[in-house]
Amino acid sequence: MRVIDPVCKMEIESKEAAGQSEHQGQTYYFCSVGCKKTFDKDPAQYVGTHHEHGSHHSHK
Repeated sequence: MRVIDPVCKMEIESKEAAGQSEHQGQTYYFCSVGCKKTFDKDPAQYVGTHHEHGSHHSHK
């Protein structure tokens, strides 16, 4: 299943995700461990809104 990483907005295959997190009963998938860590620090920043956060995609 194709999903969108909520942090960087990259489209990925859920079964190939580098990580996943649950937030308010929904599962979110990530392209990298870095995106997962960013999401886990403040999930509310990345869910519930549909405006773009820009591309701050860094795999550190």
